[in-house]
Amino acid sequence: MAGMAGRVIVFGATGYTGRLVVESLLAAGVRPTVAGRDPARVRELAERHRLAAATADAARPKTVRALVDEGDVLVSTVGPFTRYGEPAVEAAVDAGAHYVDSTGEADFVRRVFTEFGPRAERKGCALLTAFGYDFVPGNLAGALALREAGDAARRVDIGYFVTGGGRMSSGTRATIAINAGRGAAHLLADRQIRLLPFARRVRSFPVDHHRHPAGLVGGTEPYTLPRIAPGLTDVGVYLGWFGPATHLMRLASYATPLLTRAPGVATALRRVGDRALARTGEGPDEQERARTGTLVVAVAADERDRELATVRLTGANPYDLTGRLIAWAAAALAAGRVQAGGALGPVDAFGLDELVRAAQDAGLHRE
Repeated sequence: MAGMAGRVIVFGATGYTGRLVVESLLAAGVRPTVAGRDPARVRELAERHRLAAATADAARPKTVRALVDEGDVLVSTVGPFTRYGEPAVEAAVDAGAHYVDSTGEADFVRRVFTEFGPRAERKGCALLTAFGYDFVPGNLAGALALREAGDAARRVDIGYFVTGGGRMSSGTRATIAINAGRGAAHLLADRQIRLLPFARRVRSFPVDHHRHPAGLVGGTEPYTLPRIAPGLTDVGVYLGWFGPATHLMRLASYATPLLTRAPGVATALRRVGDRALARTGEGPDEQERARTGTLVVAVAADERDRELATVRLTGANPYDLTGRLIAWAAAALAAGRVQAGGALGPVDAFGLDELVRAAQDAGLHRE
């Protein structure tokens, strides 16, 4: 694997996150092939940066498969991934190409680790799902907390927060709308992956000298952190964007499954999602992004739930961070610096020390 040196292809390059990835790749001296479903928009982006271009559409999986060959790196920013993600990861595995994506969707994360990961391992290619704000910082903070806690650590909880204000991209809004009332969160409990409704569990984290609530989501950490700390029995990932409303979300998690089964509700939610998808490629500009930052907290504890170590990471806007981290991972994969094949986390893919350096370069630092 060390001798691999393939192309980097960005599928979804004309979307909001895709453009940030392309800009970060170019800043790093990597000239990707840009790909998307709209030939005119792809051609305009390619001509602006003098890049190779290709047309592909997730609705036509063969066109996505045609993008990649063995040893290439396929970056996908085409979401929502529960609806449009499969063709890209399937194409990468079939070709024996490395793969990186920008998802934050728990259902898709589980599929990558349980369904596509074993196949990729046999092919010798690496799959790096959710390699942006979701969920690289938590992997890093969790790994650092576990290193400090030592062998006594049995549990690690990770909270994702943002600082400042700011709006979401159109793609993020569409993903939330599409997945409203669907799917499940997950966590590691007693060494087993367990599914629960989103926000069914609420955990508080130390932020700004106060404890702030966060609701259960489903990151990569429950799959990846036990690989580097075999003594772990429990791993939870929580989202703290909603402040006190998190407690209301927990209560709502009991009613949501019943509501979505009511006549007409599922259809109404699908229509809302479809309308949200009609407006993609939009998001906060550079000045807006500068007002919002990343804050991630990891707390390691022993078997009696006594806290052993706490790590806080702060840094760049989540969208900027995502673009830079994905670009770094794609370049590292293309250079053959991955340590294994299959569905991987950032630490088992590249090692903790290299991840620390990459995070710092991307604007993520320990407090």
